[in-house]
Amino acid sequence: MSRRFGGRARDPDGDALPAIPATRLGAVAGKQGTEAGMRKVLAIAAMLWSTALAGAELPVFDAHIHYSHDAWDMFPPKEAIALLRKAGVRRALVSSSNDEGTQKLYAEAPELIVPELRPYRARGETGTWVRDQSVIGYLEERLRKFRYAAIGEFHLYGADADLPVPRRMVELARQYGLMLHAHSDAEAIERLFRQWPQARILWAHAGFEQPAKVREMLRRYRNLWADLAFRSDHGSSGKVDRAWREAFVEFPDRFMLGTDTYTPERWNFVPEHAAWSRRWLADLPREIAERIAWKNGEEVIAGAFAGQH
Repeated sequence: MSRRFGGRARDPDGDALPAIPATRLGAVAGKQGTEAGMRKVLAIAAMLWSTALAGAELPVFDAHIHYSHDAWDMFPPKEAIALLRKAGVRRALVSSSNDEGTQKLYAEAPELIVPELRPYRARGETGTWVRDQSVIGYLEERLRKFRYAAIGEFHLYGADADLPVPRRMVELARQYGLMLHAHSDAEAIERLFRQWPQARILWAHAGFEQPAKVREMLRRYRNLWADLAFRSDHGSSGKVDRAWREAFVEFPDRFMLGTDTYTPERWNFVPEHAAWSRRWLADLPREIAERIAWKNGEEVIAGAFAGQH
């Protein structure tokens, strides 16, 4: 980090920050002319530097975006990408029903879109796919044809995780080295890890569990991450809930943001959601806020995708 008080400093990621005027600091030092004056100078500098950092807009890794068939006409690929850029999204994990939507966005902006593969060909399959053998052929065909970072987001609960179709899906994820993005209860997460102890699982919506349960699961499984999509209990009016703060402080490297554009209309909410997220993230230490906002997704998901051959 630059220690230069005057001129144009930059944050650790290279982005320009508002200059701290040297003349203001010099005026204070000149009036004081003592050690106490210098301490006051340093205190003002620290305050201005902190303000500059807080004002720098956090980029976002959105780990929960859908671009399903009913969104394509309402938000053509160029418009969808423009919305993501307007929101300050540096990268987005995208899945769609069907996968053509993901491929459309990836073709439009491969530097922004990280593709994942849903086991759904249409929206109505969220409750039937676990017993539909044709899903396996669909997954196998898409995996042969395209690159993905993950399989998901899929809906899977309790003992259904041990049915033949989900089991084969887990085998395919292992074969291709992919993350699993599970909209699941805690029991299904536990069953997935029993099938594949080395699995990397992104727990959609943090399972809609309370923070104490989320922390318990994160302690138990070191390869479990949680997205915060479609929930607001962790932040309100720019403040972080106390119980969630404890979770974020204990596991700063295990949470990610997510919007969840599960209906076409939700695409309009992407910029608003990013702005709302930045407000409550500002209530956390900067290092933790950056990890949740984008660094975790960049390292865990985008990094793994970039490393594929």
